[in-house]
Amino acid sequence: MSSFDVMDRPAKRGFHTKLLVACCGGPFLDGYVMSIIGVALLGVSEQLHPTTAESGLIGAASLIGIFFGASIFGFLTDRIGREKMYALDLVVLVLACALSVFVQMPWQLIILRFVIGAAIGADYPIATSLLTEFTPTKKRGAMVGMSAVAWSAGAVAAYIVGALVVGISGGNDHWRLLLASSAILGVIVILVRRGIPESPRWLLKNGRVADAEAVVEKIYGTRLDLSTVAIDAVADKPKVDLRIYFRGQYLARLIMCSALYLAVVTPLYALLTFLPTILSGFAISGDGSVGLIVETVIIGLIVAGSIPALFLVEKWGRRPIAVIPLALMVLPLTGLWLWADGPLWFVVAAFCAYAFISGGPSILVWIYPNELFPTEFRATAVGIATAVSRFGAATGTYLLPMSISTLGTGTTMFFGAILTAVAFVICLLMSPETKGRSLEEVSSVAGVGATRPTGQLAGLETVTAPRI
Repeated sequence: MSSFDVMDRPAKRGFHTKLLVACCGGPFLDGYVMSIIGVALLGVSEQLHPTTAESGLIGAASLIGIFFGASIFGFLTDRIGREKMYALDLVVLVLACALSVFVQMPWQLIILRFVIGAAIGADYPIATSLLTEFTPTKKRGAMVGMSAVAWSAGAVAAYIVGALVVGISGGNDHWRLLLASSAILGVIVILVRRGIPESPRWLLKNGRVADAEAVVEKIYGTRLDLSTVAIDAVADKPKVDLRIYFRGQYLARLIMCSALYLAVVTPLYALLTFLPTILSGFAISGDGSVGLIVETVIIGLIVAGSIPALFLVEKWGRRPIAVIPLALMVLPLTGLWLWADGPLWFVVAAFCAYAFISGGPSILVWIYPNELFPTEFRATAVGIATAVSRFGAATGTYLLPMSISTLGTGTTMFFGAILTAVAFVICLLMSPETKGRSLEEVSSVAGVGATRPTGQLAGLETVTAPRI
């Protein structure tokens, strides 16, 4: 008998494309939802007159929601499966976005943004775990990394829509419709996700061999006997002790993934939420045509930086795509601190450089947590890393307007430089290389989930092929 990775077999035509679009729909929505608030805040300020604290909460509420949604539903996704949670979270998001048209008070918007964030946070571990567990080894980095491109594309789409609405209407009065527009995108993603099956890895890990065989036959067109997989007496096995993932090498991996995620997301979310305010602090009008053009270009460069990283992550590997850009990202933030009163060309160039360089690490924050943990803990790990990053992002977003008003925009950029430098050191010391290795190899560590003998598949990649 020979063994092979069933996920490396050719899938039926169009499946991986549909899976990629369906799974990346969540990150696209996140980028759109988190960025459209940056445009809408101008209208919110004009009509609802929120205090500085309320403005910070409006920007941070969705991030707080993501913290709870990712941490809670990441755990549940590992327990009850990916498919069951796949559409429910987006239904909640659609309803909350639609209710934005009725907002009359700042506290109402804060609550809705929290609910929207919780739904987005739930989707992260669901969608990325499913995508990772269906993806061939040689394409895993690029396909999972597409989540970052989708996120950035959603952010670009939000600023384009915002610019069109503001330009056509001649003002910021239609901010409610801008926020509610996310509901339309949510409905589209829900429809695209119809028909995506449960992960065979998760099914096998939970002893549902017949269901796993049915999914494999449906997707790969081949009937396999998975009863010989090494999941003997699954029902009689004790529950997985999750404490092993909070010590030793797994703890180091959690710290590394969380630090990387935190450094990428905190400045980025603050930038997207308060970009008009930040640009105004550098004497650039954020509500005129110049400001809108600058904002759209900066966000577009995040997409541009992510695209070459998708190719290099499989050629150079994960580690250099994480470490080198982090070191370079410190430079423009430091420059904005040292030359806070610099000319327009310098400010714009610094933001553009930061946005483009961040494309590399931005795809790693999706790839690393999904690769470095086994099936029974994958969604939980993604949820934890996401929750930590959003806690930092929520704190930074809430404090950003206060920091700008009291300490100045330049000093605020310095805080971002420090955070990025710390993440660089952590990744330099801890980030592993996972290029070209099977999901089971990269998700195991010595003494814990060590590589299994050929032919075994405990929620895993290798199965025993029938004798031909």
